[in-house]
Amino acid sequence: MKILFIVNKYPLSCNEVPGLVFHQQAKELKKQGLEVRIIYPVPWAPFPIKYIKEHWKIYSEIPKKTFYEGIEVYCPRYIEFPENLYFTSRAKRMYGGVKKILRELYKDFKFDLIHTHHAFPSGYIGMKIAQKYKKPLVITIHGADFYEYIFRSKKLLKYIKKVINFSNRTIVVSNDLKKVGKKELKINPNKFVVIPNGINPREIFKAKKPLFKNKKIILSVSSLIKRKAIDFNLKAISILKKSYPNIEYLIIGEGEEKRNLEKLVKDLNLQENVKFLGQLSHLKVMEYMSICDIFCLPSWNEAFGIVYAEAMANGKPVIGCEGEGCEDFIKNVETGILVKPRSIDSLVEAIDFLLLNPEKAKEMGERARRLVLGNYTLEKITQKLVETYNQIIITGSKNVIKN
Repeated sequence: MKILFIVNKYPLSCNEVPGLVFHQQAKELKKQGLEVRIIYPVPWAPFPIKYIKEHWKIYSEIPKKTFYEGIEVYCPRYIEFPENLYFTSRAKRMYGGVKKILRELYKDFKFDLIHTHHAFPSGYIGMKIAQKYKKPLVITIHGADFYEYIFRSKKLLKYIKKVINFSNRTIVVSNDLKKVGKKELKINPNKFVVIPNGINPREIFKAKKPLFKNKKIILSVSSLIKRKAIDFNLKAISILKKSYPNIEYLIIGEGEEKRNLEKLVKDLNLQENVKFLGQLSHLKVMEYMSICDIFCLPSWNEAFGIVYAEAMANGKPVIGCEGEGCEDFIKNVETGILVKPRSIDSLVEAIDFLLLNPEKAKEMGERARRLVLGNYTLEKITQKLVETYNQIIITGSKNVIKN
């Protein structure tokens, strides 16, 4: 079976972090006997645009066609505007660039099915290709479509509903997204199938080196944006350090909130307790997960949260928020702790409980490890994905729900 992936981000040699989950899925599909090629539209960044900001420079260095760890990737160019101007028309501009490489690609790769990650903008491109080549379309909703884009404008909401209704299957990575689809888009929940993201057990860091001796390590891994609630972690740490002067909070990631967070660290006098480690490779992240005492990310609008599952696979107690996608696998006080959203008191209570009860924390982490390794590995999740592909191709099933 030949699968065409369409994504809006992908890890390449010049920047190996964005879209890693898509690449891991593509590699596992290949391992299970399928052929996969990637279309990743990239903003056109000629001189002097490529010197304006670092991400434009990265775009300019991405080749139009490349191989990354055995996966063939096509990177057609499209015109992008700074600061997300004309955001709603982005999909049409992307498709304009994609059309130019489709003929070349289809000559030696007559794909059987199109799988797009996100309904917008990738899903729109997938729909246009599916119409042109008369191929089935699968969409995976990872979060942004339902938590952000449908509220940007009525036009964007209409685009997303149209793409979902056109698709043969729409995958959501958690039950929470399924509920949002029903409530906000008025789409029959039978349209959705829940297939979560999976972790790679081979990336669990075995040699647990004591990088921080005699410290109680709290770790978070995320983009440094408001909804990830890193500021709530910092405020909780400022309260807890009175009881735990050896507490150390490690923050992995970059983002627009970094400067504000650094200022908050100074305001709370946490310079000795907090370290910003920046954006790290995935393997380095897994190393830090292996040495932390608690993984804590009380974020909201969290569709699934692969980082929780990765920390759990390392046998760590995790803290997430109630009412988010991570509730599918974080069972409160069993495989982790779920705190009230935007509640410093709830967060302090959870961290304090885990630090005061190291044996219970260890038992919680072991239950979490068994759960993730038993149900959320890439191999098992990808098998479910392949079953979905086969059902569509064999039966021609569409199940379009009219709204």
